[in-house]
Amino acid sequence: MREKVNMLECWHMSWGKRIGIDLGTANSLVWVAGRGIVLNEPTVVAVSVEDMRVVAVGHEAKTMLGRTPGNIIASRPMKDGVIADYAITEALIRFFIQKAVGKNLWLKPEVMICVPAGCTQVERRAAVDATMAAGAKATYLIDEPLAAAIGAGVPIAEASGNMILDVGGGSAETAVISLGGVVAHKSVRVGGNKLDEAIMDFARRNHALVIGDQTAEMVKIKIGSAIKLPREESIQVKGRDTVTGLPRTITLTSSDVYQALTKPLAQIVGVVKAVLEETPPELSSDIIDRGIVMSGGTATLRNLDTLLTREVGVPAYLAEEPLLCVVKGTGKAIENIDTYRRALR
Repeated sequence: MREKVNMLECWHMSWGKRIGIDLGTANSLVWVAGRGIVLNEPTVVAVSVEDMRVVAVGHEAKTMLGRTPGNIIASRPMKDGVIADYAITEALIRFFIQKAVGKNLWLKPEVMICVPAGCTQVERRAAVDATMAAGAKATYLIDEPLAAAIGAGVPIAEASGNMILDVGGGSAETAVISLGGVVAHKSVRVGGNKLDEAIMDFARRNHALVIGDQTAEMVKIKIGSAIKLPREESIQVKGRDTVTGLPRTITLTSSDVYQALTKPLAQIVGVVKAVLEETPPELSSDIIDRGIVMSGGTATLRNLDTLLTREVGVPAYLAEEPLLCVVKGTGKAIENIDTYRRALR
């Protein structure tokens, strides 16, 4: 009898499995209720050209970017925080669900996906459809700034203003949250990828050198800064000469990278100012006291908090584990779905 009861409990746990997915432009993370984060992979998929079969996903696929033969395509199916390639995104979500619950897809889980607050109804519908087609029993959507705030430990249910800036690979979103909902929000499709592109453009324009996006990302991480560094740093960069077509090595300095990043960073600062202009005065006073919480991978760019504080006049600080805030918030929301139901779609 006891064995039958245990089997029923196991069946109930499997059947009631809930998954939260932070489907980011650069990285995707998966949270399983009761287990926490089970997957953290780059949002890259390699597929076979002949039959569109998935060859590799995540870290393995990322190593193939820019290095594939003619019969394999390695690509990022997410662009600016939303789905750019529906079929490949569906395959990616199916891979995540299988990793989380195993290949018994008749035990369909409930899945929560976070989406940019500024995305259109068509983009939201695409996220729901791709998730259902990938094997979900039910799909919920949560706005990214709200998920980031929950994951960062911001007391969103209080009647006070809290401001979050979530800067990911594809977009920067900022929102003022009070009483469990978004009071004002803005987003700009500028994130880590746009910063990488700015570095690539700088190298091409000023040094006649074509570099890859992975090289640009490495430069950004190692010597990138949102403000000019008092002490110059430099790095050797390899690429292809635009004139001769031959391989060449140049030296990029931290001043070069700062110059390259000025324009996209100004857009991120601009979106924060725009939200503050729309914020009711009572909430503005709360934000001055509490500051701006920063989350997302690109928020870890050196001195971004200093730049924001200087330009906006409100203290900005990095959340604990900024890369994990959105998936933690999504996980908490799916685990306590009745508490957060008002915030879901």
